[in-house]
Amino acid sequence: GLTPALTLPSLPEYKVAAIRKSPFILLHYGAFKAGWDGLILLATLYVAVTVPYSVCLSSLVTPPHVNPVGAVLPADIVLNFRTTFVSKSGQVVFDPHSIFLHYLTSWFLLDLLAALPFDLLYAFKVNVYFGAHLLKTVRLLRLLRLLPNLDRYSQYSAVVLTLLMIVFALLAHWVACVWFFIGQLEIESSWLQELARLNGSSWELLGGPSLRSSYLTSLYFALSSLTSVGFGNVSANTNTEKIFSICTMLIGGEGGTKPQTQVQG
Repeated sequence: GLTPALTLPSLPEYKVAAIRKSPFILLHYGAFKAGWDGLILLATLYVAVTVPYSVCLSSLVTPPHVNPVGAVLPADIVLNFRTTFVSKSGQVVFDPHSIFLHYLTSWFLLDLLAALPFDLLYAFKVNVYFGAHLLKTVRLLRLLRLLPNLDRYSQYSAVVLTLLMIVFALLAHWVACVWFFIGQLEIESSWLQELARLNGSSWELLGGPSLRSSYLTSLYFALSSLTSVGFGNVSANTNTEKIFSICTMLIGGEGGTKPQTQVQG
């Protein structure tokens, strides 16, 4: 009788079609792209930490003249114009023109806003007002780029728990920065004035508590408000601070139940 032919498992078409691509086109599933995406993730987290800090504490913090993200984000734009993608029909697109149009009509505008070189203003010693500092917050839009990649890790509870912890830490950091900023706006009767009084340092004469002490107190307030109703030793004095405190407690109360369902689910 005839011996049945061996049937080898078929590889995905994009694995086989890799030989047809141009040498100047990057594979979106390649090792280099995976390493580059890891670098972009670190750069995005760096932006998520430093931008709110520098914006809300702009009057006290001197930004560095050399920003490591300043070179990474523009380079990522160039690479995205040469990286394959999967079409709606499930086919991997290698055509440079199609790749160019796809990126131009999808993530390009967001990436361009995030990569604008705001730090050059400091390098050339241009007088920067608060509005210019506020423009840097557009870099936080880069966080939206991470959302489509989170689904692939949803089946790993340890990874999900780690991501939730990172998100919570970033949220606490952002709340702390805004809490400090509100205290500066209403310095005459804010929580910063109360902190200066407790530390025995007059704000008018000595400039109040140090930046480190103020930020740590802000972070302490943020964590205690997000995880509970606070302990009262750092409390809101003005109406603006009270409104922000209410919003923070509502966010903490709403978000407290979701991490458990995310991990258990």
